[in-house]
Amino acid sequence: MSLSRTVRILTATGLLAAVSATSTLVLSGPAHSTPDPAPAAQAIEGKAAPFIYGEDVSGHEPDHDWSSSPAAFGFVKATEGLTFRDDSFARHWRELGKKGIVRGAYHFARPYNDPIKEADHFLSVVNAQPSKPGDLLVLDLETADGLSVAHVNSWAKTWLSYVKKKTGATPMIYMGWNFADTYGHGLAEYPLWVAHYSKAKGTVTPPADWKSWAIHQYTEDPIDKNVSALSTDQLRALGRPAARA
Repeated sequence: MSLSRTVRILTATGLLAAVSATSTLVLSGPAHSTPDPAPAAQAIEGKAAPFIYGEDVSGHEPDHDWSSSPAAFGFVKATEGLTFRDDSFARHWRELGKKGIVRGAYHFARPYNDPIKEADHFLSVVNAQPSKPGDLLVLDLETADGLSVAHVNSWAKTWLSYVKKKTGATPMIYMGWNFADTYGHGLAEYPLWVAHYSKAKGTVTPPADWKSWAIHQYTEDPIDKNVSALSTDQLRALGRPAARA
């Protein structure tokens, strides 16, 4: 999600990481529905990694056609703050389930609220829908709400650790590159989905304490587009665990 998209959300509502214990990753934001060229390859920690393409949407794209999308993964907005629920979430979630690709839900953070209450709101909405092993959970952190770096950083740590404890999934965190470089120190145990539109897809460098990236959101035109250096299996490994027998 871009800053301009956030501003639109603010206007509309009145308010507006990890694959394993030995690797830390960086992620990006929402994607587009038109086919991208064949995946490129980038050296990630010395290894050539093919990119996979993904998209993310919100209520701004309520009728997004997932059935014809070339995406290998998709993220959808579920909640924001303490009360907002995205009206299109359930529909997008069902469509992603039908398509069978990696799917994830994200929560837009408002750091002036209590992080546990926001996390509970997010989980209540997501848990009301059918889940699958490998479903991803994401904190979308784009605004400090005028609060200090220390406050926002502590807020994010609390939200992320709580969601991980409650679900068994390693939540991702989405931030713009400059925001992450300021507010993201000490969060590198969580995969970062990083937005950077002035860098060609897959060429962004990790901000703050992250050593590598997993998803790069490289454009929001006409909707958010992403590439991931992880395979679909690696992405699913970050998500909800399979139910124990």
